[in-house]
Amino acid sequence: MRRRSFIALLSSAAATWPLAARAQQREQMRRIGVLMSAASETDQQAGVTLFLEVLHQLGWIDSHNVRIEIRWARGDPAEARKDAEELVALPADVIMVTGQLGLEVLLRVTHSVPIVFNSVIDPVGGGQIDSLARPGGNATGFITFDYALAAKWAELLKGIAPTVTRVAVLRDSRHRSRNRPIRRDPIRGALNRSGCECDQHARCSTD
Repeated sequence: MRRRSFIALLSSAAATWPLAARAQQREQMRRIGVLMSAASETDQQAGVTLFLEVLHQLGWIDSHNVRIEIRWARGDPAEARKDAEELVALPADVIMVTGQLGLEVLLRVTHSVPIVFNSVIDPVGGGQIDSLARPGGNATGFITFDYALAAKWAELLKGIAPTVTRVAVLRDSRHRSRNRPIRRDPIRGALNRSGCECDQHARCSTD
């Protein structure tokens, strides 16, 4: 899902907070925590700006009837842990988090504060949620892409270079998947069907 669509949807969710709670805004201001865990801030800054703009359009104005608490972990696990603990301790009513690092840290810190994530590669395989349809627990959100599409990568490769017979699959070992650690089966199946070897003897690399 594109960043604009995700942020608009999350902001719309804020509009569904109970009316009774809105009537009590003067007594208790809502808090939204934001944990940006990626190393680069360039594109993330634009996303945060858009997020605040959409909230404003929905009537949620920072420091007026809602308080937005933003933390930048910059890819540092120790910083992400500290930021997550701070947001939970505020306490935040809901926390938006980007990236696998931030999501994993938050789920270790809290099992009760609602978490909405984006830019996470494989939250099901990583054990952060039960399934995309029924995430369970206190986290839900959007994945970067669906691994079911992995077979299409192999099909495109064979279409571009039909004489290829040996393929290496590279992945970032930092993205751990508890249940399906390498997720290469869709690629392997598609390549085998097209006559391309992809097995241990063919050196199908996974790291």
